[in-house]
Amino acid sequence: MAQELMSLKVATGSNPAKVATSIAKNMQEGRDVETISIGAGAANQALKAVTIARGLTASMGWDLIIRPGFRVQSHQSE
Repeated sequence: MAQELMSLKVATGSNPAKVATSIAKNMQEGRDVETISIGAGAANQALKAVTIARGLTASMGWDLIIRPGFRVQSHQSE
């Protein structure tokens, strides 16, 4: 049975500690988590958040990993 996927949008102005708490909470509730960020600043905040979340979940024996991915979207007019 597939697990529920929680998608968290991260922006340049996002607070990494709050995003990290959300990541950890969703994982504790059995959800897979992905972060979505557009741009270097947002990607930096997402990386910080995952690093913090890794510390929050270490006591549960979890080791978080980051798997970068990219999506290409076409904005062609018809």
